Amino acid sequence: MSIGVLFAFVVFLVGLFGGLPLGWLFLASSAAGLLLDGDSLSFIAGTFYHAINNYVIMSIAFFVFAGSLISDAGLADRIVRFSYALVGRVRGGMQAVGIVATLIMSSLTGSSVPCISALIPLLVPRLEKYGYQRRYTTALLCSSSFLGYLIPPSVPALIYCLVAQQSVSALFLATVIPGLLLALGYAILNYFLCHRYMDMSLATEVQERPLSLGESMTELGRATWSALPALGCPLVILVGIYGGIFTPNEAGAIAVVYCLFVGFFVYRELNRHTLWSSIFSSLVSIGVITILIAAGTVFARYLIRLGVAQELATFILQLFSQKILVLLAMNAFLLFLGMFIDGTPILILAVPLILPLVTQLGVNLVHLGAIVILNIGLGVITPPFAISIFVGSRLSGCSYTELVPIMLRFLLFVGIPVLLLTTYVPAISCWLPTLLLGPKVVGPW
Repeated sequence: MSIGVLFAFVVFLVGLFGGLPLGWLFLASSAAGLLLDGDSLSFIAGTFYHAINNYVIMSIAFFVFAGSLISDAGLADRIVRFSYALVGRVRGGMQAVGIVATLIMSSLTGSSVPCISALIPLLVPRLEKYGYQRRYTTALLCSSSFLGYLIPPSVPALIYCLVAQQSVSALFLATVIPGLLLALGYAILNYFLCHRYMDMSLATEVQERPLSLGESMTELGRATWSALPALGCPLVILVGIYGGIFTPNEAGAIAVVYCLFVGFFVYRELNRHTLWSSIFSSLVSIGVITILIAAGTVFARYLIRLGVAQELATFILQLFSQKILVLLAMNAFLLFLGMFIDGTPILILAVPLILPLVTQLGVNLVHLGAIVILNIGLGVITPPFAISIFVGSRLSGCSYTELVPIMLRFLLFVGIPVLLLTTYVPAISCWLPTLLLGPKVVGPW
């Protein structure tokens, strides 16, 4: 390993703990290493351009814009009503409404922050009136916030496909079963935990009386009809992609047109002001993602160019002789990064470094994508740096220390077990894409 690489790592770590923006830090670290080794900086310009000269970037931009439109188009109320009609009457069902609503909303937005930004103000005060503690409802919603990373369409899945050169359709399918397992696990754990966080002194309203079977079915029908335009968005996208009607890139554009139509003409809650807000927030998000992808690719390829990825693979294979231990070490490494770095930089930086390692182990790259995306999703809810905790704390008024102990229960009893199952049982991630797309697309697993 050259002096330049070591110096680049030092610059990166100092800047990281100093709180510098990651996009510029990637470029600064690469430039520092190149200058110390006496190499030309033209490598940075060429790599930066080629990293963003890719059709997947356009797809990411469309899905980010569609997700922003969905957040501002009045879908949250209808999805909560639909979720309540499905699960609101069982024990712990009021909180399970939050899980189902988060699963649907996050699959529509493809991201965690817009989802909880819409649902926490809507659900937390409402459930507190029935005696449910604010901290528990907030912690449950924050813990569920990353489910959109696993339910297509998913922005992290698109970024992984860009970095690892894998099929977007295959990876969209590979994360579905892990995502549903997480939602089911959260619902089961909530069933046993929810009564501990009831405080009837907070209750100002009495929960509605149980409906008869006929009344329940009538309400479910009405709620479904109201939510149908919202639920139609992912349906149109997925049927179009897997039916061969349009490409993932075209699917993003169609999603934007669909959301504009629903927001303006069906729900009529999208107007010029909210449209401008969506455009502005989307442009900021797309700009940040693009800079991170381009600058992170520069740094990752600089490290690969000097053999760091191969040296890392050789070191880990010498350290652990068994595949099961290597995969365990990889998960620990990704979870550790997730404690301090957001998901997009991890995808861009870590995936190119671990590809030589998993290739030598014979790990299917679609399977790897499911493992990596699940890891970065868990990083969203893992202290100390957990964006969902920061956003949830600000929106609900609960303190960081109130949310963390509850969220750790969902992480340790549901998140980590599902991660281990996904890691060591390839069928969980590879069976569905193989079934629908064929073994030639997915490869051996």
